[in-house]
Amino acid sequence: MSVYLDHAATTPMFDVAIEAMNASLRILGNPSSLHTEGRATRKDVEDAREKIAQAVGCLPSEVIFTGSGTEANNAAIKGLYWHSGKPVIVVSSIEHHAVLDPALWLAEHEGAQVIQLPVNSDGVVDLEFLKTLIAERGSEIALISVMHSNNETGVLQPLAEIVKLAGDIPVHTDAVQSFTKVPLSYRDLGLFAMTISAHKVGGPLGIGALILRRAVEIPPLLHGGGQERDIRSGTLNAPAIVAFAAAVESHLYDAAKISQLRDSFEAGVIAARPDAVINGKNSPRLPGISNITFPGTQSDSLLLLMDSEKVSCSTGAACTAGVHRPSHVLMAMGLSDVVAQSSLRFSLGSSSTQDDVDYTLSVLPRVIERGIAAQATRSLGAGRS
Repeated sequence: MSVYLDHAATTPMFDVAIEAMNASLRILGNPSSLHTEGRATRKDVEDAREKIAQAVGCLPSEVIFTGSGTEANNAAIKGLYWHSGKPVIVVSSIEHHAVLDPALWLAEHEGAQVIQLPVNSDGVVDLEFLKTLIAERGSEIALISVMHSNNETGVLQPLAEIVKLAGDIPVHTDAVQSFTKVPLSYRDLGLFAMTISAHKVGGPLGIGALILRRAVEIPPLLHGGGQERDIRSGTLNAPAIVAFAAAVESHLYDAAKISQLRDSFEAGVIAARPDAVINGKNSPRLPGISNITFPGTQSDSLLLLMDSEKVSCSTGAACTAGVHRPSHVLMAMGLSDVVAQSSLRFSLGSSSTQDDVDYTLSVLPRVIERGIAAQATRSLGAGRS
């Protein structure tokens, strides 16, 4: 038996999305062409745009297709900064690197000042800090970017309160993990910009979208044919866009079921390892993400041990996997670098079952024991050197 518990990294494509993509791949036509084939493909793209807009609570014209969530985040952070002419970028200290790195790039190359919002021990942004910052420096702030939910802990952020505090300051949110999993409305939140991605919701890799207010024309990252409001040039990936919409429209994500599975899993972990700590458990979270610290272990070793038992999980964001360093998210929550390197992320999705949970719980005790023994041996060797 093999168990996949890394749905936060990418989740399997839904059959309905695969079928929609296969059908679209057989259709000839560049959606920017004016002939019959081009217009037919354009219609498919615009139908998909409308479906995604309806699901996310925005106008179809506010959906700008990109090649990934990372590209959408870059377009938003850099574009809103360039558009504003103001020097300060505010991001939370727990952002995905697809938000942190563009902001830090602007600091290094264009003189932006990046201010990171602290979070409490439960992983929630400090609203009092933000309130004070806006009172003191609001006229200098180009944008505020705070993720809707954290990709490592699943903790939901108070976006409505952040938007209210921001007033006229543009607020962007990376909603890649939240889209289709919890209630999410671009319009109701009053956001300026929002990022979503297909491969987190049962769609294909390589397609995302930036939701951006219709009247705003930010400078583009890519120049060319002027597609997507001249903000994202490039021939539209019609098959991926159609599949993205099909996945969204399917409503196959059962949040109640997945939340129940997560709770069952966490209860089993604590029963087996009472010293384990579930990070962010006191805050509202996404249904499917569980970030757990196992004292006395090393997360990379645990990951490989779990993999040897045919359970796929992660040490954090897949985009930074392979680099041995403590999670900046967990450290922002107050964990030491040693403790932050003793944590695993288990993430469930639409295809997850109770059998998956039960099997994982059956192998976990021996994995943890082996992990503790390996870390003790490693520490002993380091002490002698």
